[in-house]
This record gives sequence, structure tokens and C-alpha cells, in this order.
Amino acid sequence: MLGTPADAWYVWLGLATVSVAVLGTATGLPTAAPPDPTPVARTVDAVASSPRPATAEHPLEATAVRVDPDGISLRTDGGSARESLAYGPVTPVPPDASPLRAVLTGDRPGRVLGSPTALAGRAAAARRTDPDWRPAPDQLLVRRVIWGEVDVTLVG
Repeated sequence: MLGTPADAWYVWLGLATVSVAVLGTATGLPTAAPPDPTPVARTVDAVASSPRPATAEHPLEATAVRVDPDGISLRTDGGSARESLAYGPVTPVPPDASPLRAVLTGDRPGRVLGSPTALAGRAAAARRTDPDWRPAPDQLLVRRVIWGEVDVTLVG
């Protein structure tokens, strides 16, 4: 009789090892596709390219979001994806209680910041910070503010 007897312990050990490896590979595969940031980037570009001040909201279906001056990244359990912006740089606004957050959510820049120079300085500082992943809110807010010679697009 040729072959290995099926009751040999090393056959069962090898079969168990292969089964665990296949199961680990199958469970490690993503169950969903990564999110599509293209519609979000289009909304930001539409506001940024507007000839006058504008505001928009875009729903997010992601677990995390990262906004940098030149793009938008979204992340879910299925992975992450990034889309570049055509009209940038934009100003990422963190979710803290900063003056930029107040302007993004609708306050007049003159009431919150006092001068166009202050707005320009805060916006430049926000663009210099390293972007990081943040829990995604239900909606992404975008607001273009034109105040004197200062023209910024806030995203948060």
C-alpha cells in the first residue's frame, strides 16, 4: 500500500495548521470596499471655486476623516481612500472650540476674529498643522469666507 496512513499524528497536525492558516487569511480580508471620497471632494471644490462666499454640508459615511490642505481622506473597516482637491489649499478646522470653528459653523469673522489679518493668520497656522485622523461626524462642513483681501475655504 502506497501513501501515508490517515491516522498518523503528523498528517492531522499538518491539516490543522493549513486549516488555521486558511481561516486566518479569510477572516483578514476586508468585508467592504473602502469609502469613496470623490463626492466629498467635489463638494469642497464647488464651495472653494464659488465666485462669492458660500457654505455647504456633505454627509459622511465613514468612521474617520482626515482633511489636509490639498485633499480629503475617508476611512472605514473596508480601508481608506484619499481624493485630491482641485481648488486648494483649503483650511482644515479641528473640532475644538477655536475661532475658526466658530466661523465655520456660521459666526461672522469680524465678531470672532476682529480683523482680516487675524483670520489669515489663524488659517495659515491651521494649514501648517499635521493632518490626523479624527472620528467622522455625520456631516462635513465647508465655508468659503472672503473678507477684504483674505479668501479662505474652511473645512471641518
